[in-house]
Amino acid sequence: MSAVLDTMSARSRPVTESAKLPQLDPMKHNRNFLMDAAFKNVTRLFAFLVFALLAAILASLVWGSRDSLAEFGFGFLWSAEWDPVNDQYGALVPIYGTLLTSAIALLIAVPVSFGIALFLTELSPRWLRRPLGTAIEMLAAIPSIIYGMWGLFVFVPLFQRTLQPFMIDTLGAIPGLGLMFQGPPFGIGIFTAGIILAIMVIPFITAVMRDVFELVPPLLKESAYGLGATTWEVSRKVVLPFTRAGVVGGIMLGLGRALGETMAVTFVIGNAYRMNGSLFSPGNSIASSLANEFNEASGMQISALINLGLILFLITTVVLALSKLMLMRLARSEGAKS
Repeated sequence: MSAVLDTMSARSRPVTESAKLPQLDPMKHNRNFLMDAAFKNVTRLFAFLVFALLAAILASLVWGSRDSLAEFGFGFLWSAEWDPVNDQYGALVPIYGTLLTSAIALLIAVPVSFGIALFLTELSPRWLRRPLGTAIEMLAAIPSIIYGMWGLFVFVPLFQRTLQPFMIDTLGAIPGLGLMFQGPPFGIGIFTAGIILAIMVIPFITAVMRDVFELVPPLLKESAYGLGATTWEVSRKVVLPFTRAGVVGGIMLGLGRALGETMAVTFVIGNAYRMNGSLFSPGNSIASSLANEFNEASGMQISALINLGLILFLITTVVLALSKLMLMRLARSEGAKS
């Protein structure tokens, strides 16, 4: 009984100074607060530095192209003329070639990349995943000029002798669509450049898709398999909805690489300032125009080339903005359904 009373009396005693929580040093507290504020401001500065760099690039491009902007105005966008002798320039042919080769590259690369990523994450045996993934990463590390040399000296002759005549004889005979696959088999041209670009961007898109597919919780996929879903149904109804943002990001990464690629396209596109309905005809792109002519340009031609760089910058910005808007709209629609 006495022990119980002693325990109760001990609990009712006031807390001594030694048992109190340690008091924070005001100087140390102020120093930590200042360091935290400094760290926050430095990181904010780094973030705004990105916007400052973008603004500086845009301003330098506008300033460098001011002569062509004043001379040609918006007519520069839809003029197909490129005559350095008479100082008449237009961006329609390079814009057409850039957009068309990038579209061909994505039409080929996206389904192939999706298939490779799906195989690596869902179907591949474990002993094959690491060497196949390493091979894909090695393809991404190959310099673009190597792709261009391989395309010009290996792929173009093979394409000219075999695949291109076959496509001209088969697809070229289709009414309407056949206009895109007609003409002499040069080997080089817009379609060839699109294929080379597809080979170049496949490793980038595949690597991103594989990484985001691996982030899908196994419980979700196992639940779908338990309900009797096939691998394709799991990929379409579980994996893709869960990783939509990452997949679109990988595609945009590949598109950015395709839009700005220079050396590989310069080797195989033909570098001709003319438009033709056939995909097999030689063409040009913005990046290849800059690579071919900037070193020897002078006067108005330099301003026109910088204007092409400004257009490429704006095209890339618009494409990224549209992708973000698409993702936001999909997110809102999913919220409305739920």
